[in-house]
Amino acid sequence: MLTAPEGRHAEAVLAKAAHENFPVAPRFLPRAWRDDLMAVYGFARLVDDIGDGDLPPGGADAVLLGLDPALADDRLAMLDALEADLRRVFAGGTGGTPPPPRHPLLRGLLPAVRRAGLTPAPFLALVEANRVDQRIRRYATFEELLGYCELSANPVGRLVLALTGTATPESVRRSDAVCTALQIIEHLQDVAEDLARDRIYLPADAMRRFRVTESDLAAPTANASVRTLVAHLTDRARRLLDEGAPLLGAAPGRLRLLLAGFVGGGRAAAQAIADAGYDVLAGPPRATRGGLLYAATTTLLRRS
Repeated sequence: MLTAPEGRHAEAVLAKAAHENFPVAPRFLPRAWRDDLMAVYGFARLVDDIGDGDLPPGGADAVLLGLDPALADDRLAMLDALEADLRRVFAGGTGGTPPPPRHPLLRGLLPAVRRAGLTPAPFLALVEANRVDQRIRRYATFEELLGYCELSANPVGRLVLALTGTATPESVRRSDAVCTALQIIEHLQDVAEDLARDRIYLPADAMRRFRVTESDLAAPTANASVRTLVAHLTDRARRLLDEGAPLLGAAPGRLRLLLAGFVGGGRAAAQAIADAGYDVLAGPPRATRGGLLYAATTTLLRRS
């Protein structure tokens, strides 16, 4: 059972779902699916906040993970503690030996893990992606970026398939394409924010091809070269969304609606980037609610 501060802390993390490019756990889904999806989202958001240094001040998360609050800014130590707590999710129940998870968001994973028989691998991949972020800040090629997305994005889609009992080799392949596209689009939206963290997710070979320098990315608005590069990468992301969209065809009723939201969310975000003239430096282009609804509806109607 959560204490009042723990409950407020968990709610603050889960509230970030409203700012994603896609619906995380819409109300039309069965309650058990919604609960499980939000539990997975809570973990994914927590690990990203640790990796990005976006935890609330005061060291509360460090304490919850059993660390000295002075280590709250040591991202690798925090990720190690999070992994240790994650292993408690899969090693035992809510009591006895071994002990239950320490962090409320990881305790919240227990019902989903039990209900769907989830395995540690996708969760561990998300932790590893954030370790990668601490040591790799540039990507030489698009293929290297795809390798990063295999850790940072694709496990989320695989968890959705596992939670809904729809994982097959084909559905996993399609899901990976959608999740990678969503990750690339998010990187394009957040170029300026990432650069402030000394990270660039735009492949270096593509930057050279379009004659974009790091100083170009630090400008308040995008020049013609940056816009052309962003347009090129947006097109690649759109093609990945198209590759993954047939996933809807085999999905049962309400899951099809959820997947349409994921694919439509990516398409709407890509369109928002295009509507901004591919200037992602003036501010992150975000889809409107109407744009998201239109993209999700058209995706649902054509199921691709």
